Amino acid sequence: MPNDANADNKDPKDPCDCKTCTVNAAITDAVTQTNVKVVGEAPAMATGSLYQAQSHSLSVLFENAVQQQSQAAVQLPTSTNVGTMQLYTLGPASAGAAATEIGSSGVISVLADVLALGKALV
Repeated sequence: MPNDANADNKDPKDPCDCKTCTVNAAITDAVTQTNVKVVGEAPAMATGSLYQAQSHSLSVLFENAVQQQSQAAVQLPTSTNVGTMQLYTLGPASAGAAATEIGSSGVISVLADVLALGKALV
C-alpha cells in the first residue's frame, strides 16, 4: 500500500500526481507564437478566399457572355434567312395587299399623324 502513504502528501499544484505537470517555457512560447500567427493570418486568408470566389464568378460571367455571343452569331443569320425565305414564298398578290395595308393604316399613316401634330404645335 505505498499509494496510501502518498495520498496524504499530494502537491496541490500537481492534481494528477504525475510529477510532470510543469511545461517548459519554450514550448508554451512556441505554441503561443503559433496561435498568434494563425490568428494574424486569418484576415489575409479570408481576403484571399474572397478574391478567389470573385474571380471565379467573373470568369463564369465571361464564359456565359461568350456562349451567348456564339449562340447569337448562329441564330441571327438563321432567323434572317428564314424571314427572307418566307418573303420569297409570298405571291405577288399578297405582297401588293400587304403594301396597301401598310400604306393605308400602317406606318405611313402613323407618320402622317405625327407630322400633323408637329405642325399643329408650331
